[in-house]
Amino acid sequence: MTTQHDARASLRFSAYSLLITLSVGAMLGRILAVDSVDLQALERVRLQKVEEKLQREEQALKDKGVTGQELDETLAPRREELYRWAQLRRPFLSANDRSRWCTLRALVEDDMRVEGHAYAIDKVIQEPGWDTIDMVKHDGHLYSSKPPLFPTMMAGPYWLIHRLTGWTLGDHPYVIGRIMLITFNVLPMIVFFVLLGALVERLGTTDWSRLFVVGSAAFGTFLTTFAVTINNHLIAAVSAMIALYAVSRIWFDDRRELRYFAVAGLFAAFAAANELPALSFFGLLGLGLLWKAPWRTLGAYAPAAAVVVAAFFGTNWLAHGDLKPAYLHRHEGDNWYDYTYEVNGRTVDSYWRSPVGVDRGEQDRGTYALHILVGHHGIFSLTPIWLLSALGTLMWLVAPRDDRMRQFAVMVAVLTAVCLAFYLKAEPHYRNYGGLTSGLRWMFWFAPLWLVVMLPATDWLARRRVTQAIGLLLLAASVLSASYPTWNPWVHPWLMDYLVYLGVV
Repeated sequence: MTTQHDARASLRFSAYSLLITLSVGAMLGRILAVDSVDLQALERVRLQKVEEKLQREEQALKDKGVTGQELDETLAPRREELYRWAQLRRPFLSANDRSRWCTLRALVEDDMRVEGHAYAIDKVIQEPGWDTIDMVKHDGHLYSSKPPLFPTMMAGPYWLIHRLTGWTLGDHPYVIGRIMLITFNVLPMIVFFVLLGALVERLGTTDWSRLFVVGSAAFGTFLTTFAVTINNHLIAAVSAMIALYAVSRIWFDDRRELRYFAVAGLFAAFAAANELPALSFFGLLGLGLLWKAPWRTLGAYAPAAAVVVAAFFGTNWLAHGDLKPAYLHRHEGDNWYDYTYEVNGRTVDSYWRSPVGVDRGEQDRGTYALHILVGHHGIFSLTPIWLLSALGTLMWLVAPRDDRMRQFAVMVAVLTAVCLAFYLKAEPHYRNYGGLTSGLRWMFWFAPLWLVVMLPATDWLARRRVTQAIGLLLLAASVLSASYPTWNPWVHPWLMDYLVYLGVV
């Protein structure tokens, strides 16, 4: 009886410790981001000024003898113009996500469509609040610089909403935007958490360790931070998780049903379609499965992946008449980022002709390496739970319970090294830390791999209260970073803000 009671008490203590740590970390992050800026109050003041101005203009027209229908017709366009000026709030938080929303409107809304150029966003960006710098220009038209496959997939649900209600993202941005965010961010993240839970049950050895890893996924990574905005990083991470789960059934459980190979191929390829460096993930999984079960890999993994490959290049061809993604057209003689465009009769230079801040790119590779590892955008400085992933990888490499765990650790280590090298070797204008963002977003898709490989380290931490406390401190710091952007993930990390305050950067 005493032993059973103590076991239950220990488990409860662990759960309480995790919950308290997560709560404290989240509160610290929000406290650090406290700001008195209130756009809602400012917008109310602007709207009040609009009403006063309209009343003065209406009275001036009446003094001139304009009344009735003529008065209404004269004031209507002026009223619309002033109200659009007054509205400051929008649910689309950066040029990055607005770029995809613009494509969505161009595909679905008849009024926003450019004849003969279904993906062109020329008309969308003319509307107030629909500006974006993440666009390119070719054949005389403007397009989102983002790969068109994901927005094309989003266009289906949006088309259904638009046809059933008559609403558009222009006149009902909050309602439709939230529906789409729940559909394409929240629901996939639920899948992510469920599959991660299944993996930690399979590969973890202690209750504390399993709870720690799931708690880290729920609160300690930037995936949940970015759930409030449409982006490719979250969907790539979810795709990698689904592929990883399917491969784990093949690799660790010796399952050979074709559905696992097909799911692995489909979602590993989709991860690569959303994050180009994840092509290495897709390739390594394919090679491993080809060695494990060649005919099933060729018969299910490869054909499923081919569907995504065809969709990726097919939508790119439909959008741009070119198989190469828009973001790769950034070289002398073939630079889609060097242009001017018209906005309501005004000629504007492309932002990318003279980028500012971090968008100028880091010239020194050593400085860039420092800051993406332990500096202001550091993988380990902002999210120190990944130190446990590095330790867990080493533990599975040196003394795994099963050789298959060593093979998994080798894959994670190789993929991490390859992708970091890819970003370090990039040209200076690509070495921009992901632009204005709260973390090194290009590495977010590694979350499922790093969470799983964390297990041997967290199993070791679970042995003692002291080591548990160390793990909890690392988790609290990670939750702080993930929750620092209280309402918008497209801001600088807290560590960069602090270094700017100190005058270091």
